[in-house]
Amino acid sequence: MKLHNIILLAALTIGITSCKENTSNETKIATAVVKEEITKKSNFEIYPVSHATMVLKWDDTAIYIDPVGGPENFDLYDAPDLILITDIHGDHLNVNTVQGILTESTKIIAPQAVVDKLPEDLQKITTVLSNDNSLIKNGFDITAIPMYNLREEALKFHSKGRGNGYVIEKDDKRVYISGDTEDIPEMRNLADIDIAFVCMNLPYTMTVESAASAVLDFKPETVFPYHYRGTEGLSDVSKFKELVNKGDSNINVAQLDWYPTVE
Repeated sequence: MKLHNIILLAALTIGITSCKENTSNETKIATAVVKEEITKKSNFEIYPVSHATMVLKWDDTAIYIDPVGGPENFDLYDAPDLILITDIHGDHLNVNTVQGILTESTKIIAPQAVVDKLPEDLQKITTVLSNDNSLIKNGFDITAIPMYNLREEALKFHSKGRGNGYVIEKDDKRVYISGDTEDIPEMRNLADIDIAFVCMNLPYTMTVESAASAVLDFKPETVFPYHYRGTEGLSDVSKFKELVNKGDSNINVAQLDWYPTVE
């Protein structure tokens, strides 16, 4: 059952700046635009890092999604308890970044295609999770959701069974991370999703219209567009919001700054 008092403390990307002699970190934090009934007391925080990369702080657990860009991008965050990797592409998997942020207790979850590209030291601490399978780590029930392309011209980008989207669940709160996918039946058939992160970028994933149509089918309580930079620039996330809310005004479409350096 959906929770109506989900807390969404959303932080903008933490920018890291350096000088020749002194290094300082500047943090810019903003609260996502959410419905008034969502209270400000929270056990769930969202930190967009860039494009497909984010840090979720859920209770006392730090969950990293597709950490890339170098270990220094994560200096201001809590060290990862869990790392979830969705796919083999460079905007989702960077071995040097993963190696640089690990602690002795960090656990990694990934599909087999990702594990095959990891060095032996990372393979030893990674649990393979295939599409439609689930496991429990650190008190979270994690299910691998298929992610793949439907359009004929895009089939070369993401084949079915290679990568994972994820549903992460704890205490009846369900969070969906789409990974790189189109509006597949497995997404449309999701149920009781409290928070969804949905991609939309061409030619690699799907159009704004397709993303909105899928969201209107599975009706998450709150949806964040993410992974929306394509070869022609940024997707029209304002149009996405308009389409979703035209179809269902009860779905909260919230926007975070995934591309703070893009003007």
